[in-house]
Amino acid sequence: MAREYPIENVRNIGIAAHIDAGKTTTTERILFYTGKKHKIGTVDDGTTEMDWMVQERERGVTITAAATTCFWRDHAIHLIDTPGHVDFTVEVERSLRVLDGAIALFCAVGGVEPQSETVWNQAERYQVPRIAFVNKMDRVGANFFRVLEMMEERFETNPVPLQIPLGEGRDFAGVIDLIPMKAIHWSPDDQGKTYQEVDIPPEFHEAASTARESLIENVASEDDTLLEKYLEGGEITTTELIAGIRSATLKGSLVPIFCGSSLKNQGVQPLLDAVIDFLPSPIDVPPIEGEIPKPSKAKSSKCKRDSSQTADKATRHADDSEPFSALAFKVASHDTVDKLVYCRVYSGTLKRGEVVYNVATEKRERVNRILQMHANKEATCDTAYAGDIVALVGMRSTKTGHTLSDVNHPLLLESIEFPPPVISVAIEPERASDTDSLEETLEKLMDEDPTFTVGIDEETGQRIISGMGELHLEILTDRMIREFGVNARVSKLQVAYRETISTTAEARGTHIHKTDEEGIYGDVVLTVEPLERGEGFQFEDKTDETQIPRQYISSIEKTLEGAMGSGTLMGYALQDIKVTLTGGSIHSTDSSEMAFEAAAVLAFEKAVRQANPLLLEPIMQIHITVPDEHVGKVIGDLNSRRAQINETTSQDTSNVINAIIPLAETFQYTTRLRSMTQGRGAFTLEFLRYEVAPSSVSTAKVT
Repeated sequence: MAREYPIENVRNIGIAAHIDAGKTTTTERILFYTGKKHKIGTVDDGTTEMDWMVQERERGVTITAAATTCFWRDHAIHLIDTPGHVDFTVEVERSLRVLDGAIALFCAVGGVEPQSETVWNQAERYQVPRIAFVNKMDRVGANFFRVLEMMEERFETNPVPLQIPLGEGRDFAGVIDLIPMKAIHWSPDDQGKTYQEVDIPPEFHEAASTARESLIENVASEDDTLLEKYLEGGEITTTELIAGIRSATLKGSLVPIFCGSSLKNQGVQPLLDAVIDFLPSPIDVPPIEGEIPKPSKAKSSKCKRDSSQTADKATRHADDSEPFSALAFKVASHDTVDKLVYCRVYSGTLKRGEVVYNVATEKRERVNRILQMHANKEATCDTAYAGDIVALVGMRSTKTGHTLSDVNHPLLLESIEFPPPVISVAIEPERASDTDSLEETLEKLMDEDPTFTVGIDEETGQRIISGMGELHLEILTDRMIREFGVNARVSKLQVAYRETISTTAEARGTHIHKTDEEGIYGDVVLTVEPLERGEGFQFEDKTDETQIPRQYISSIEKTLEGAMGSGTLMGYALQDIKVTLTGGSIHSTDSSEMAFEAAAVLAFEKAVRQANPLLLEPIMQIHITVPDEHVGKVIGDLNSRRAQINETTSQDTSNVINAIIPLAETFQYTTRLRSMTQGRGAFTLEFLRYEVAPSSVSTAKVT
């Protein structure tokens, strides 16, 4: 079956922004104007198409990235609506990893907010070209040019308006399109389906002319031919201008800016045009690069850690004729099938019923069905082509970040890295008969969400689930009970503390045991030293064959890395430690891999205890919007919570407080802030780093 749309007419884009910027509302209009749905849903009524989960509709927030395909100007647009809440940043991260372009949304009142910066930096990391839409121009306090200034200052980017607003706030009446130099008005009678281009009102002539001149200067400066023509006084045609904007957008040297009000159905159709005109197709982005995996033993820790082995690189172009390669970026439960695996196809084609190779697991898997998704609904298709985003059924061992490839041409693509969880709760089945159901559900949720982890408390034997924040764990536990029917008890929230060391120490560990039948002998000397925060675990071997046999080194390293998870005095996972093997001894008959592993653990525990262990606590970045009259009260409360206030800025009748605060001091802060501000305050919280906890906290944890 042939492609419905040529690959140059495909756009893989996402909508990303701070919470409450209007992503889901904008997506609803896109679906309505492209004919994907015939009635506009609203977040407040819980009738949006992309927020399909019960929890999303009840709370009015997007929790999971939802994918759909719509069509505009003979182009297929694969669209992902991502969450704005920082607890669900994993959804943005994995979406941007597989997208070719993005629409960054900004609130015309709030401008660039903390999560806006996080999303922007994620897009920068993956070099995703962007266009921006300044939404909510009808809101009191809207200021289009202030948002541009904030973008320039915070992102160090070059925002270039292709539109300017016809008025702001209550006076907002449409936009001025700077390319044809026309004003656009939308009809309120048919929910903005129809609009008309008219002459620019006289009072806006000067502003529009200045903005257009700036647009032409910016575009010409990125293209030598256009620059020469511009300097010689020649007229740059509309075709040349659009081509120049597209080229500069794909290079990332400028960001085209649009504006409107999605809620009032103004500005969305030109935004769709901009997706087609300025964002890349799969063939406009560089070919994907990966490693050709070594034969089977590549999974062993010895091969994995041997930095002298450099894998051969290979590239795959967005071409149906090349070998198949795809990245699994999301795993989800579904009503009608056990599990869906969302994939971005980078090269080749995939037919229903074909067998593919999972490079991470080194297993072959058969694709039972290929689905084109629309939120939680689906349509079956026979073939997936290069550039497509599809969901696959039948992939039992595939997880987020795994590469799927042609069986005869394996290629390992770069996986997706996720931040560590920072908050935990204990969870237990209500009855013994619920145990299996709970375990199965936890496995499914871990498959879906890489920032959700499950562990066992060695002292109490309790299951500990960890996530990115209070809302994250609240949603997950709610899903366990309502969606999966698990009867479970959940304890109070706990902070995911870490431990590290502050000095260098050396210790010896011996594991010697003699019986009538056999002897066990392991002897290891090692040194531990602190690393910079965030460097994790490093290992170095300075021994020789006479001290420790070479065949045991990789298993000792693996065992020591595992020992990092158990902590010392307080039982929290260790981080930022370098371990160096400096000595040891062997017995001609009694030495074994197991004996050296046990000796290494004993030496490691001794050394860490001698190296002045420190407790680390997660530090969060908090961003609070609060009315003027309540600022003093909120700042006083923050000071009592060990917060460090970095900046307070005035914003119309409210203030924005940026601070860093220990996670342990933020539990139930939503209720406290509402109480202090009569329900008018709002905040966002995002993990920043780990820092040494004060002695009062570490003493309490030890005792």
